[in-house]
Amino acid sequence: MFATLPVNALRTFESAARLRSFKLAAEELAVTPTAISHQIKSLEQQLGFALFERVPRGVRLTPKGERLFSGVHGALLDVANTLETLRPVPSAGSLCVSVTHSFAALWLVPRLGRFYQAYPHYLVRLEACAEVIDLQQDASVDIAVRYSRARYPALHQAARLEESFGVYAAPGFAAAEPKKPVLITVKWGDSALYDTGWRDWCQAAGVDWWRRHAALRSYDEEHYALQAAVAGQGLVLASSVMVSDLVNNGLLAAVRPEIRVPGAAYSVLCAPGRERHPPVRAFLSWLQQELPR
Repeated sequence: MFATLPVNALRTFESAARLRSFKLAAEELAVTPTAISHQIKSLEQQLGFALFERVPRGVRLTPKGERLFSGVHGALLDVANTLETLRPVPSAGSLCVSVTHSFAALWLVPRLGRFYQAYPHYLVRLEACAEVIDLQQDASVDIAVRYSRARYPALHQAARLEESFGVYAAPGFAAAEPKKPVLITVKWGDSALYDTGWRDWCQAAGVDWWRRHAALRSYDEEHYALQAAVAGQGLVLASSVMVSDLVNNGLLAAVRPEIRVPGAAYSVLCAPGRERHPPVRAFLSWLQQELPR
């Protein structure tokens, strides 16, 4: 049944398709780029259609190439997972999760202890950065948590955590609600989202704080801004996701909790098929239990 299946060529194709580069595939498989090119050309001739298009910085899959990659990548993951379960002593599993600094500090890390209690044989490596990772090219990253209003049709979305924004302060400060408060802001990459949120909240609250009567203090990271609010330095516009633990622990309180403005969402993503890898599957299952319902 499988006698004519071009196994070596399919493995070569999977590497080149995932990395979007014949050169990187050659490095991964310890062969020459010429060997990769020959294998791909032979596979295309056998199939009767092109799998890649040349682009300035590598190669791009054709529509049929995308379909083949989805099937081959998933199949090879299944084989690798089956082999792992048959080992007399399974190797310690690990996974890499790409997150923003604030999401790691304020939401994920405080909960990771429960993951290790449930799955002590797996190790989570956090890669905190602001840059967007190409999950289909960078095989070193298993899961990415992205903050955006965007959708990601080319990736497997395991979860989506919606947020809203409210204003928070240290409990005593929140109750007083001064007429000319200090407003704590964050210099996000998408600063318009934060500025618009402050403006919309002030309009809904019927106050004229934003950019007129209030002093402004700005921080590069959201967790710095929240810690400033905890210390009683002013009011902070904060995500319902990021501030949840601080509110539950009594460190911050909502100012006019009935007033909320829409935010974006945290999307939990991985390359298609990667969700079947045992450490990734375990992490995603645990994460679903941690998300608010």
